[in-house]
Amino acid sequence: MPVLGFLDRRHTVAPQSYNRWLIPPAALAVHLCIGQAYATSVYKNSLIDHFDASQTAIGVVFSIAIVMLGLSAAVFGTWVEKVGPRMAMFTAACCWAAGFLVGSAGIATSQLWLLYLGYGVIGGVGLGIGYISPVSTLIKWFPDRPGLATGMAIMGFGGGAMVASPASRQLLSYYDGSYDAADPASLADGHALSLLFVTLGIAYFAIMMIGVANIRVPAPGWKPAGFDPSMVKQKSLVTTDNVSAANAIRTPQFWLLWTVLFCNVTAGIGILEQASPMIQDFFRDGDTSSVSVAAAGGFVGVLSLFNMAGRFVWSSTSDLIGRKPIYMVYLGVGIVLYVLLALSGSTSTAIFVLLAAMIISFYGGGFATVPAYLRDLFGVFQVGAIHGRLLTAWSAAGVAGPLIINRFLDSAGGAGTLDADSYRPALFTMVGVLAVGFVANLLVRPVAAKFHEDMSQHTEQKEADEAASEESQAGTEAGSGTVRLVLAWSVVSLLLLYGVYETVTTALKLFS
Repeated sequence: MPVLGFLDRRHTVAPQSYNRWLIPPAALAVHLCIGQAYATSVYKNSLIDHFDASQTAIGVVFSIAIVMLGLSAAVFGTWVEKVGPRMAMFTAACCWAAGFLVGSAGIATSQLWLLYLGYGVIGGVGLGIGYISPVSTLIKWFPDRPGLATGMAIMGFGGGAMVASPASRQLLSYYDGSYDAADPASLADGHALSLLFVTLGIAYFAIMMIGVANIRVPAPGWKPAGFDPSMVKQKSLVTTDNVSAANAIRTPQFWLLWTVLFCNVTAGIGILEQASPMIQDFFRDGDTSSVSVAAAGGFVGVLSLFNMAGRFVWSSTSDLIGRKPIYMVYLGVGIVLYVLLALSGSTSTAIFVLLAAMIISFYGGGFATVPAYLRDLFGVFQVGAIHGRLLTAWSAAGVAGPLIINRFLDSAGGAGTLDADSYRPALFTMVGVLAVGFVANLLVRPVAAKFHEDMSQHTEQKEADEAASEESQAGTEAGSGTVRLVLAWSVVSLLLLYGVYETVTTALKLFS
């Protein structure tokens, strides 16, 4: 078999005996790596100092990456479905690693445009393809618990920042002896930043290859033991029919869900983007705040934990109560939490932290639940491609959320002069945004039969998968048993445990 032939879809069709619990760690291996996108604040000030650039000029790097995430997910979604998850995950790994290496060259030569091209454009493409590549595969392996499956994977994206943040600080400290990882004001030099990007690029590529090696698509007709597909039809809004990606964007349901995701992300990302200064400003008395910089860093750690946990807990809960009801919780209870945060958040740090943490758990839950919601409405045929198109809502929200918050704060005064009153207009605006999303969710109905796909016209892929399944069944699947399962879960579990430990250690500063 040619080396790249290993990536062909026909070599990824699993034998009937393949253990489906190898698929979640394969997805986690990818999402834990690309989740680094949320950890760019660790070295942002160092980049500003190195390039002698403005906050905006460096912040654009992250914005480009998020915009490219949405665009590449939308553009390449159908391709991902066609070539299969292994080819897609390998492509994502190459783009993600190459983005860091090109970005490193930009830092080493002080060429900011190379950082834009590398981390922003090339890395952003890797972000988008990597984000959607395991989703439809997970849903096909877990038709009985799609919320649980997607929650496990997308939890990794939230956990990726928890791993990358402390690891980046420690690596910068190793590469630059004058850099103090414990001091938020310490700056690393350009040489250390360049080496950091090289290290992350190589390490992430190696970890993502674990996912590439273990990912499989189920054989046609496969189903988990004890699962009765006829029972699916009894659940509200859940279809056993299928809708193509091209037809999905013609349905009102797609655009209602686009609005739901946009509103949920806009509201959540507004807090995430301002987290550290926000808690200090809420408890400011004149020129000083009762919340120290270290404690504010602890608050960011708490939000990271709730962001990750919400992706798994709330998405899994949606399997029990349904996707539409869980979004009523995200948006409806979110409205109440935002009102309480605006009116009572400044009464005590405990109340502020609790309210903000719950809001962020809904933010994370919204990301993890939406693939299962799409599967319920549109079926499994091209759910990954549909998910890719829907993620343009994330790109739009990534611009709108911070813009809303920052516009209100700019009009209220400069940094160091803001207090709780300065944030209230922005928070009440977010209440309105969530209300729009709540109404959009209420309007979701089953997709009309005229949009359903005639699956008899799509037999070529099924026949190819059946032949590939027979071929893999006849051969031997080396290492697909207990040893491979233990090794795969051990790697992703150790990464998650490291991230949780470091984040909890940071979060404790908030209460010390």
